[in-house]
Amino acid sequence: MFLHSVNLWNLAFYVFMVFLATLGLWDVFFGFEENKCSMSYMFEYPEYQKIELPKKLAKRYPAYELYLYGEGSYAEEHKILPLTGIPVLFLPGNAGSYKQVRSIGSIALRKAEDIDFKYHFDFFSVNFNEELVALYGGSLQKQTKFVHECIKTILKLYKGQEFAPKSVAIIGHSMGGLVARALLTLKNFKHDLINLLITQATPHVAPVMPLDRFITDFYTTVNNYWILNARHINLTTLSVAGGFRDYQVRSGLTFLPKLSHHTSALSVVSSAVPKTWVSTDHLSIVWCKQLQLTTVRAFFDLIDADTKQITQNSKKKLSVLNHHFIRHPSKHFEENPAIISDLTGTSMWVPVKVSKWTYVAYNESEKIYFTFPLENHRKIYTHVYCQSTMLDTNSWIFACINSTSMCLQGVDLSWKAELLPTIKYLTLRLQDYPSLSHLVVYVPSVHGSKFVVDCEFFKKEKRYIQLPVTHLFSFGLSSRKVVLNTNGLYYNLELLNFGQIYQAFKINVVSKCSAVKEEITSIYRLHIPWSYEDSLTIAQAPSSTEISLKLHIAQPENDTHVALFKMYTSSDCRYEVTVKTSFSQILGQVVA
Repeated sequence: MFLHSVNLWNLAFYVFMVFLATLGLWDVFFGFEENKCSMSYMFEYPEYQKIELPKKLAKRYPAYELYLYGEGSYAEEHKILPLTGIPVLFLPGNAGSYKQVRSIGSIALRKAEDIDFKYHFDFFSVNFNEELVALYGGSLQKQTKFVHECIKTILKLYKGQEFAPKSVAIIGHSMGGLVARALLTLKNFKHDLINLLITQATPHVAPVMPLDRFITDFYTTVNNYWILNARHINLTTLSVAGGFRDYQVRSGLTFLPKLSHHTSALSVVSSAVPKTWVSTDHLSIVWCKQLQLTTVRAFFDLIDADTKQITQNSKKKLSVLNHHFIRHPSKHFEENPAIISDLTGTSMWVPVKVSKWTYVAYNESEKIYFTFPLENHRKIYTHVYCQSTMLDTNSWIFACINSTSMCLQGVDLSWKAELLPTIKYLTLRLQDYPSLSHLVVYVPSVHGSKFVVDCEFFKKEKRYIQLPVTHLFSFGLSSRKVVLNTNGLYYNLELLNFGQIYQAFKINVVSKCSAVKEEITSIYRLHIPWSYEDSLTIAQAPSSTEISLKLHIAQPENDTHVALFKMYTSSDCRYEVTVKTSFSQILGQVVA
């Protein structure tokens, strides 16, 4: 009888554990946002021109091939070698196809057409015969050696050209990114053959499924080399993760190790990338239009006008990648932007002395400079916040130094602004700018378009509000709430005690608005200060919006930053924010 009861308890325990595992797996495979990526299409029929390899090389690697991507007239013209563009090599991942290069190749071709082929990129792709290298690592070393030979073959295609390249850029998807990093471990490989490495959904830290000795040994060799030789590696590297939609490679595996001597590496989740702002699954990361557009814009900004190739300046490369993938100021990239701008011309100068100001611009016949004297505001407020719904790339906010009411020259603060999906905004802490006498907001003359500019001064303690998260084992039965009754435009909720991978919460934002005729948009942003994994939610007010709070990277031990829930709100609305533990998502985090 005793043994029978013990067996029943064991059975009940195993059934319960299977139930929890099922809940966790359901959250991993189905508990994410819908696919918001736009499909990228070709304008002309894609063609893949097979590049003839040396006979010895073709005999040594009979299953592998090298292709050049093209469309229409470009494809026809480039069947006659040598080439004249900038080489980029695409490496597919586990069971990947060389044809996956078509999305970024096509977008880059359209961009080149827009500038009359002043510069253009030649996109090559390797055919690894769709080998399953994530399951069996025995082919990874062979792939790496073949890619080395492909790079040398590609560079020979430009021989004799005036601006012949001496290196290639590499885009590696999934395991293709690891193969690209492995190139540096080859004995005869010259590091300067690669000028830039971009990896997409590549598990850099460890294999997703360490099924055999070959794959674990390969990872150990690659990662140990990069750690031990960090001081000598000067390869600018960008790793882009897909976020929670990518359940095949969780984003925590894609973050390159932060080495004290290797400062040319960036890791970011696609949901945090400006002008992308979406999570991608493991395959859509290679065709997601928003992300590929961002990548192509970065490529063109990386071109050196003198060599007509990708710049060798590491500082510029990192600046370009930061501009397009980390923080976009809603300005075209400039290597050395002008900090001082002329504020001249036939313009109106309108003084504004109130602490909260809104201007609706519509069919403006002349330029207007709105000036905000800072002297009196410094005595009361700690910060100033301005935003504009005009998302062009022109400068829009300046500062005068020691001026009375207007200035002929101003400090261009537009470079310190940040772009979001529906606004560009700037927040300044007034004590950081003691020499500034006036803030200047520029409204250009516009015809037929309407936009809104807002500014407000505020005290930090009124807008930075602490919101401790609920306990892990509260199972969603308890919650914490904050009510924002003031009519501000910007709030920071400090999510105290939130910094571990196994934590997961649901946050609900209820907005209640006074009677307004026009549609009101609010933006809610989870900002993680210790890694680039922000996520944005756009909500129409009034509404009730539920948002998941989860992490890809745990907070480092010595890091004192606090995760923030940033709210870009409307002064016509009041907001109620509630946070509670999500047990099913906790299980999903543990299972993943």
